[in-house]
Amino acid sequence: AWGVFGAVVLAMLAVDLGIFHRKAHVVSMKEAATWSLIWISLALAFNVFVYARFGADRALEFFQAWLIEKALSVDNLFVFLAAFSFFAVPPKLQHRVLFWGILGALVTRGVFIALGAALLAQFHWAMYLFGGVLVITAAKLAFGGDDEVHPERNPVLAIFRKLVRVTPDYVEQRFIVKRDGLWFATPLLMVLVVIEASDVVFAVDSIPAVFGVTRDVFIVYTSNIFAIFGLRALCFLVASLVRRLHYL
Repeated sequence: AWGVFGAVVLAMLAVDLGIFHRKAHVVSMKEAATWSLIWISLALAFNVFVYARFGADRALEFFQAWLIEKALSVDNLFVFLAAFSFFAVPPKLQHRVLFWGILGALVTRGVFIALGAALLAQFHWAMYLFGGVLVITAAKLAFGGDDEVHPERNPVLAIFRKLVRVTPDYVEQRFIVKRDGLWFATPLLMVLVVIEASDVVFAVDSIPAVFGVTRDVFIVYTSNIFAIFGLRALCFLVASLVRRLHYL
């Protein structure tokens, strides 16, 4: 099952970056909608595979976990859009940032899920800890205001700026460049850092929610990744709607 999942993910990443997005370009609304449908269809097709391989109970858990992760990840979209706006990322470079951001999420989500599974296996009280995180999150959603997103206040970004030399402008699709014998990060790498840091924050909310549905690490991880992969296309779809419906 892990082999099937890995093959699907690697194949789609190769097709995505190697064929359809080999050259930087502005993602149109039609293209974003098409890719959103593709990733949703792939997730549902994998759900059928889980049903055939593990039975109805595991298939239902996968669908619930995927749906929860999809819903909780929507907030990520507005963080992405705010970061793109603040750093004035050229539209044709935005897909590249999100692509590598998703690859980073593959690793960070895997670490979070492994730690969560280990805690639950060793300590029963960890479930109450996860439940407490969800209650706090729910309270923030219910009683918190509609605060604006401020990427420039990200503490990880502040540390990055202190430790790394950054060029004042973008350099094509590159994250790092060499000038006068010294290596510099480009603003594109700063955006990537903000997106990765934001994903870690959102993972703290979403992963405990999924563990509330199932403790099966395979179901938790695969549902997370399928939900996250669809975020890129959904982000460009929302961005297109924002441009057309400015009150959105």
